[in-house]
Amino acid sequence: MITPHALRLTQGTDLKESILQYVQNNQIQAGSLLSCVGCLSKAIIRLADESKTIELAGPLEILTLSGTLTPSHVHLHISVADAKGKVIGGHLVEGSIVSYTAEICLVSYSNMAFSREFDPQTQFDELVITA
Repeated sequence: MITPHALRLTQGTDLKESILQYVQNNQIQAGSLLSCVGCLSKAIIRLADESKTIELAGPLEILTLSGTLTPSHVHLHISVADAKGKVIGGHLVEGSIVSYTAEICLVSYSNMAFSREFDPQTQFDELVITA
């Protein structure tokens, strides 16, 4: 039912794109990201309930990374701390680049399939769960 996965990303890789590629390469139909420790040289974050994104220059320590994984989209939330300990978080956007390493643990669910469909009420592609 639940299968654990672990991977390590190296310097220069795009955090979000690499996780999506892992999901696709391993044919994960439904999953959750459990943890990620590492650091970024650059982070692009979409703020809550906004279309606005911010770009942060590293070094940035990844404090949390969580989300749902579908074959075509990974919905991830991140919080990072800068060199002074200031913390900021939101939706992880493509273009966030690993500086030294990112150690990732996730699980897949063999008894489910996740997809995303546009929701006219929220104006976003929202999670659809099939058991």
